[in-house]
This record gives sequence, structure tokens and C-alpha cells, in this order.
Amino acid sequence: MTQTEHPSAHSGAPKRTRTYTWQDPLIGADAAPGLSGLDYLRGMARGDFPPPPIGQTLGFSIGSQEDVQKGRVVFRMRPEEFHYNPIGSVHGGVYATLLDSALGCAIHTMLPAGVGYTTLDLAVKYLRPLRMGMAEVRAEADVISVSRQIATASAQIVDQAGKVYATATTTCLVLRPTAPIPSALQQETNL
Repeated sequence: MTQTEHPSAHSGAPKRTRTYTWQDPLIGADAAPGLSGLDYLRGMARGDFPPPPIGQTLGFSIGSQEDVQKGRVVFRMRPEEFHYNPIGSVHGGVYATLLDSALGCAIHTMLPAGVGYTTLDLAVKYLRPLRMGMAEVRAEADVISVSRQIATASAQIVDQAGKVYATATTTCLVLRPTAPIPSALQQETNL
């Protein structure tokens, strides 16, 4: 069997490029354990700490300090061509990443200094396509519940008129510091 080369229909199309920058994410990560989640995220909104690189990569951010309240965070994003999937709308992974980021940060606002979290599950419902040329959309996340080990939150992506494009819920594991192992036990168990 012989392989035949077919000229690509898009071979003459102009190429597009996108350049962006980010700062060292460890600057914020190093400061985070000493601050409550609310103080840390408000500091990020003020510019005290650099935003995470994923926000630069996908083009979303916390808009202002008003977007960070106890139990609530709002991220903002303008749908762009570089977000597109092969069928001409914003890729579902962009929705999921935007929602996961807002949900996790909303939970973070409820946590004291030294306590972290990680996503256990994320359920996204895609309701409408996002397309380039639209005005800015918001991922609005609100905490439902925080217990010692588990936190839950819900979010939605909405446009400026309040039309809902996606909804999501999450469950996060709350990561509390563990007590240090007593030195006598360390010696007994070779820890």
C-alpha cells in the first residue's frame, strides 16, 4: 500500500501566535500557608502575589478584591479563538478549568492559615456554547458546606445579561496539618 500526500485545505491559511508571560508560582505558594485563604486570595487580587500560571495560560483571573468574599469567588474570562475545540466553540476543558479554579478558591476563602484543599470530584453541566466575540463571562462560585475533612461548592458561568452557560459542583478534601510524630515514637519506628 502506498501512502499518498494530500494537500491540506488549511496549508495556505495564516498562522496565529499567542505570547504570554507569568511569574514564578512558588512566590505565592510560599506565602499561602501563613495566611487564611481569604487573606491570600484578596492579596492575589491586590497584586501582592502573582496569579497562578494557569490563569495566564487560559486568560482568566479574579477581577478585583470585590470578587473575593468569604465563601464566594468570581473569575472573569473573555472567550477567545485560542480556547476553541475542532468544532468551533470553546473547548469543554476550558469551562471545566475555569469552574474548578473558581470552586476551589471559593472553598479556600473558608479555610484558616495552614489548611489546604484538593479537588476530589468535579461535575460540569454544559448548557450553551461560548464563542469568541462574546463579552467577558464570569465563573461565580459559592461554598455550600465546609466540614473538618470535606468541602462542597457550586458554580456557574454566566454572561453579562445573566445567561447561564455551564454549571458545576465540586467536593474537595480539606488538608489539615497533622500533629508531629513524638521523637520517642520516631526512634522506635525508624521514621
